[in-house]
Amino acid sequence: MTLGTAAEGWSRGKAAEELANVLADVRREIWRPVEGRERREPPAEPTFHEFASEWLESRRHEFATRIAEDYELALSHHLLPFFKDHRLSEITAQEVDRYKAAKVREREEGLVERPLSNRTINKTLTRLGQILDAAVRYELIEHNAVKAKVEKLKEAEPKRARLTGEQVQVLLQAAGEHRTLIATAIMAGGLRVSELTHLRWRDLDLREGVLKVVASKTAAGVRQVVLDPELVQLLREHKLAAEWSQPEDFVFAGRIRENPRERNSVRTRILYGAIERANELLAAEDRPPLPDGITFHALRRTYAALRAELGEHPAITAAQMGHRDPRMTLRVYTDVTGMEPRTRMGGLLTRTTG
Repeated sequence: MTLGTAAEGWSRGKAAEELANVLADVRREIWRPVEGRERREPPAEPTFHEFASEWLESRRHEFATRIAEDYELALSHHLLPFFKDHRLSEITAQEVDRYKAAKVREREEGLVERPLSNRTINKTLTRLGQILDAAVRYELIEHNAVKAKVEKLKEAEPKRARLTGEQVQVLLQAAGEHRTLIATAIMAGGLRVSELTHLRWRDLDLREGVLKVVASKTAAGVRQVVLDPELVQLLREHKLAAEWSQPEDFVFAGRIRENPRERNSVRTRILYGAIERANELLAAEDRPPLPDGITFHALRRTYAALRAELGEHPAITAAQMGHRDPRMTLRVYTDVTGMEPRTRMGGLLTRTTG
């Protein structure tokens, strides 16, 4: 007898219970075959591509936008190219080790433009493990190879890159039409990229010089940020030139008015493009390039380091950045060894305003 599929609510436990009921009827000699019952073959085991895609779509509403984008990025750029044609039961510890080795080889042999660190490879393994966990719950496979047998790669202590005040000026000069976006990311409390892309004009009070973060990944991230006067002026100019400047419009709008910019595009096209142009400017002056590893998180760290250099109390910096505990600000962001206390946040735009 075929009872049904896991998607229809059947499990091994439920099937065992039904079997016991049928056998009891057989012993009482009252069981009869169900007339016309169609015999169905059990469904074919799905491929990883089929199962992972369905799993992500069914749970997308449970995730914040940023987290859903992280899952989609890990799947589309890394896990699916390797595992897409694997049946779920074929994703063994050996296959996962082959995936890890392939990612390390891409990095060591320079086969991809942006190779993954061990830390990022491990994050993709975490995503794979979460998906296989669901497959175990649905009784499509018996074991999750990632959790049971796979060792994560050893992670090096992360390099905490940041910019000096002079480097910020060069980056803003190189940002061109995106200067206001980059300046806001750095100077408005070190906005996270998701906070930046979801910023609306209604969240800005340019008269009072404050910005409200209402879309953040943490409760502490919902905050009010006091803006430097020069950034306020730059945002005013940006608003005057903006195609859409109604309260509900995004400050840094994309091509479609109703949608925020896609954060991965902001990172790769705008920030990385500005970094590339900044390094060209520095090379033309025979000056060293910007440090490796400059991301939006590094710009956030830059804000904290510059505030520490100015002697700002860490509790105030923590509030501006949306850290619940100032010790996080001290421990992670305010290592300012070797930086001379002369930078002023209000002067960062001087070279590029005109």
